[in-house]
Amino acid sequence: MEKVVIIGGGYAGIYALRELVKNKNIKITLIDKHTFHNLQPEVYDLIANKSNIADVTIDLTTLCLGFNHNYLEYKNLKVRKIDQESKKIFTEEQEIVEYDYLIMAAGTRTFFPPQIPGLNNAHDIKKLHWAMFFKQSFENQLFKKIQDEAKKCDDTHIVVVGAGLSGVEIAAEMAYNSKMFFQRGNFSCDNLKISLVSSSDTILPGLTPELVSISHKRLKSLGINVITNTKLQKCEDGFAYLSNGTKIYNSFLIFTGGVEANKITEELDVAKNPKGQIIVNEFMQSDKDPKIFAIGDAAEIKNKKGEIMPPNVTIARISGTNAGKNILRMIEKKRLVKCDPKLDGILIALGGKYAAGNIADLFHVKGRLAYEIKKYVFSSYRKPLLKLIKAGYSKLKKMS
Repeated sequence: MEKVVIIGGGYAGIYALRELVKNKNIKITLIDKHTFHNLQPEVYDLIANKSNIADVTIDLTTLCLGFNHNYLEYKNLKVRKIDQESKKIFTEEQEIVEYDYLIMAAGTRTFFPPQIPGLNNAHDIKKLHWAMFFKQSFENQLFKKIQDEAKKCDDTHIVVVGAGLSGVEIAAEMAYNSKMFFQRGNFSCDNLKISLVSSSDTILPGLTPELVSISHKRLKSLGINVITNTKLQKCEDGFAYLSNGTKIYNSFLIFTGGVEANKITEELDVAKNPKGQIIVNEFMQSDKDPKIFAIGDAAEIKNKKGEIMPPNVTIARISGTNAGKNILRMIEKKRLVKCDPKLDGILIALGGKYAAGNIADLFHVKGRLAYEIKKYVFSSYRKPLLKLIKAGYSKLKKMS
């Protein structure tokens, strides 16, 4: 029986799994150090108190049970070494997992440049436990302000470094949330400030000028101080020192300035880019081993024009589905299918029930309409997974 292993239970890994389970006669193992699939784009709703942990996670144990595949298993393990010659995966828990086909879907993590002193104290909200910690810190900061407002009303300043999608969305949600908080309570001490720092000459580099303009206006309306063409140089004694010569005293700093591949990819002897992402061909295969695939954020994926695709859920879906299909086709000795990644569009949450988007490069939307489209897209992904974990949960209860 052919053995297929997926390392990483994120968006790409789940899409690959949904394809692989169509073959009931292969052994599939999903490995992840976490027990849940983190719905990363919705974490900002969690921080803004619009959802809870159950809304932004999918349990991997019940999900795998819900697929109703006799040879599918989920293993909660930390991968430490991959031996390509023996096709064995070694884990921190001393368990060895063998494979015939391997899908690398371990994603990326926030890259903290070592040349910036003090950056190790910054928050990384890509990880759910840090998002929870940040949520609590933010709420504690708001509470401290109303607790002390009769005596003093010190400035509270939050600095977000990096004005890509993550930085813009988290800054907007914080600004909107704090604004509503002070309005609802009629609190006088509402001087919480948020600065968004971009090293580029604009926010959201790479997106359309119209989308950048809509987002910039929204951030300004929320009172966010947008600083462009500026880099963070160091963090020291509660101050953020910027390349434009200014220093900002801050209560806490969030860094979203870049990503790098998960350390697991370092174990593989395959071509990688400077970020550590595995360079794949049009079939999602690595260069030295056609039975090792890489998908989602873990891979450098190009379209037919040779352009590198940005890491997002759409590319995770396309690459994950393609890798799953191609492994099944390899097993069945069929010709592989080329991946043709295209963006359906992009939607950005900009605080409250307001969003902005570019739909398939055809038109732009903003406001409540864009927000509802974004919620629909998320719901259409989450709904079938909820059905699976519900079935898996019922199965688990019958077993116990």
